[in-house]
Amino acid sequence: MAKEYDLVVLGAGPGGYVAAIRAAQLGLKTAIIEKQWWGGVCLNVGCIPSKALLHNAELAHIIKHRAAEFGFKLTGEVELDYSVAFKRSRQVSSRLAKGVQSLMKKNKIDTYEGWGTFVAPKTLQVALNSGGTETLNAKNVIIAVGSEARTLPNTQIGKRVRTYLEFILDDKLPRSIIIVGAGALGTEFAYVMHNYGTEVTMVEYMPHMLPLEDEEVSEELKRQYTRMGIKVLTSAKVESIAEDAEGASVVVSIDGQTQTLRAEMVLQAVGWKPRTGYGLEVTGVKLDSRGWIEVDDFMQTNVEGTYAIGDATGKLQLAHVASAQGIVAAEKIAGVETMPLNYVMMPRATYCNPQVASFGYTEKQAREKGYEIKVAKFPWQANGKALGLGDYAGFVKLISDARYGELLGAHMIGPNVTELLPELTLAQLWELTPAEIARNVHAHPTLSEAIMEAAHGLEGHMINL
Repeated sequence: MAKEYDLVVLGAGPGGYVAAIRAAQLGLKTAIIEKQWWGGVCLNVGCIPSKALLHNAELAHIIKHRAAEFGFKLTGEVELDYSVAFKRSRQVSSRLAKGVQSLMKKNKIDTYEGWGTFVAPKTLQVALNSGGTETLNAKNVIIAVGSEARTLPNTQIGKRVRTYLEFILDDKLPRSIIIVGAGALGTEFAYVMHNYGTEVTMVEYMPHMLPLEDEEVSEELKRQYTRMGIKVLTSAKVESIAEDAEGASVVVSIDGQTQTLRAEMVLQAVGWKPRTGYGLEVTGVKLDSRGWIEVDDFMQTNVEGTYAIGDATGKLQLAHVASAQGIVAAEKIAGVETMPLNYVMMPRATYCNPQVASFGYTEKQAREKGYEIKVAKFPWQANGKALGLGDYAGFVKLISDARYGELLGAHMIGPNVTELLPELTLAQLWELTPAEIARNVHAHPTLSEAIMEAAHGLEGHMINL
């Protein structure tokens, strides 16, 4: 006999489980379906374990290359055990996944562990992991199924050609690797592997690493990676990928010249594709030309009572965006006040080293939009906290509208810059100007002072440069 709910959420990733909690808080009888990973790809095999690995890699970099600078005298050969870093990353993920399940119980959300399939527009059948099935009827449905790793056409995943998933679940690293794609995922894996002794070559089709970031930031990151010893090839088209018993080959074309790269393994980090296989076709939900689910400003599809959030919408494939979408959808369903999201102004973070953080328009985009702009940059070399940390590569770059003072974007590369975004996105959301950011007193010495200095710079009176 089918069970009845006000809301059924399909998928317990950072969008789905947050949506379920918010809906339950608003009094909706809520159920959530998850086959494998409570907390989704992000928590289990993505952003969370990778951050644990990145921290280990940062420590490895300091120990191997900068010990003397900080006064550490190391005798003998330094041995780095990646399996320990891997084990720690799995422990972090496991702890948080259990926390998500606890939150479901705390908020009295019914959980179904299994694969959910639409058998009617608002009816889901769950093939339970424990055996048997359950049928759930819902007044409203939120589709939060995430996405899957995309691979290049005419290529196959195998023992030596992998996606992020195979690497992040392996406690061993190859001696050498070719990473196809220099977006966030590729740059983060490159940093980890390089600092554990893997010879890394990156191949990027676009002219810059992190091609969606401001060009100055991308060029600075390439300088830092090259200085570290990571080989970076940009404007490089991959013609083919093949593996054999000894390793893998990647044929690359640059400026009409073809070369063959060899390594023990290849990582394909070229983006994401829509997840299928859960009966979406029976719902009548409209998809765009790429296969992503179309939604309005409040996450509703063309079918009344059916919503979609997170990667499945193809809007901006970031965990925190999925969570924000989940809250908007739940509030819309419950009929309480909510507000749409401005995807251009969402914070974006890449946890390579140096870190990259941004929101809004790049300088090029702002000019193309027709804005008359002001631009101010403040280097970390002039920031006392960064110098004290011994981590002062990069800069803070702010862009504002010259006419009204509106903050149009920020682009940062340097120490812990991902932690500096909230002040700027808050200012943009509530229409604070650079003058007001500059007037706000920032503690000294802090990294956040660089934001204050850049804001002063937009107003024409930078203090410490």
